[in-house]
Amino acid sequence: MAVGVSTAPIPTIILRHRLCVPLSPSASSPASLPFLRPQSRQRSPVSMSRAGDSSSSSSSASCPPTGILNDGGLKITSPGVIGQNDLLIVGPGVLGRIVAEKWHKEHPACQIFGYTMTTDHHDELIKLGIIPSLKKSEPTNKFPYVIFCAPPTRTPDYPGDVRLAASNWSGEGSFLFTSSSAVYDCSDNGFCNEDSPVVPVGRSPRTDVLLKAEKEALDIGGCVVRLAGLYKEDRGAHVYWLDKGTVDALPDHVLNLIHYEDAASLSIAIMKKKLRGRVFLGCDNHPLSRQEIMDHVNRSGKFSKKFLGFTGTDGPLGKRMNNSKTRAEIGWEPKFTSFPQFLNLL
Repeated sequence: MAVGVSTAPIPTIILRHRLCVPLSPSASSPASLPFLRPQSRQRSPVSMSRAGDSSSSSSSASCPPTGILNDGGLKITSPGVIGQNDLLIVGPGVLGRIVAEKWHKEHPACQIFGYTMTTDHHDELIKLGIIPSLKKSEPTNKFPYVIFCAPPTRTPDYPGDVRLAASNWSGEGSFLFTSSSAVYDCSDNGFCNEDSPVVPVGRSPRTDVLLKAEKEALDIGGCVVRLAGLYKEDRGAHVYWLDKGTVDALPDHVLNLIHYEDAASLSIAIMKKKLRGRVFLGCDNHPLSRQEIMDHVNRSGKFSKKFLGFTGTDGPLGKRMNNSKTRAEIGWEPKFTSFPQFLNLL
C-alpha cells in the first residue's frame, strides 16, 4: 500500500480538554487548519501546534501532559479518547481524503485517523487534519466508524488487512469496505445490478482477492460498496488513455464510472445508515464505451492533448451497471450524473 521517514519537522498533535487554557491566536493555531477548529463538546477535538506553541491536556482540570509518541513520530496526549463520530480511514489515499473532508463537514468536532503502510505521506495527512499512523498488528483503539479504502496492490494479504482493520471497529456505527464492481460475472455487455452473480472463486486471482476481502468485512457485520471506475479530471482511465494517445484496446468495451466525490458521498451515506452485512453498488448509471468516453474528452476542450484512437479488435464487451436499488435504500444521488455532465457537455 521500505518505509521512508521524512526529514522535515513533524508537527505535534495534542488532545486538549475543553477546560484547558486555549492556545493564543496565531497563524499556527488550530483555528487556521482544516478539520481542526475547536468545538464545544465533552471530549476535546484534536489541535495541532508547532514547537513554539504551548498547550496542555488531560481528562482532569489540571491537564497534565502525557507525551506519548505514535509510530509516525507524532506526540499524542490522552490517547484512547475516542468520540462517537470519530472515523478511522484505512488507506487514506485519494478517496479516503475526500471521505475525510466530507465527514468532517458533517461532524466538525470529530477526530479523523488514518492508517497507512508507510510514513511517506504523513506530513500531507497532518495538513489535512488526519491523524496518521502506521498499520498496527494489534489494535490500540476501537473506532465507531471505520472505512477501508486501501487497494490490494501493495500487500501480500489483502483479506488479512481487512480482518486487521475490522479489529479496530467498536461495532457501534459502521464498518465499510470499498470493493470493486469487477467482481460481477458479466462481460458480454449485459445488465448488472447489486444482486447479479459474482465471478466464481478460483476463476480469477484478482476477483478472488476482492471476494475474500469482502467476506472478512461481511463476517463481522460490516458493509461492502462495490465501486465502478473512479475518476476525476486528473485521474481515471481517460487520463491514462489520453497520455498514451493510441491504445491497443477494443473501442466498444463498455465501462461504468463514478466520480471520486460521489464515491465518497455514497460511502458516507452508507456508513450513516449503520447497517450490517450489506452489499451496495456505486456507479453513475450511465455506462459508456471506451470510444464514447474519449470522444467526450476530445470534445470538452478541457485537455491540452488529443486522443488518437483505440486499435484493438477483440476482447470482452463489459457490462452495463445500474444501482437504483442502492440509491433507493440509502437515499443517495450522485452530484455528477454522467461523465459528459462532469465535462459540462450536457
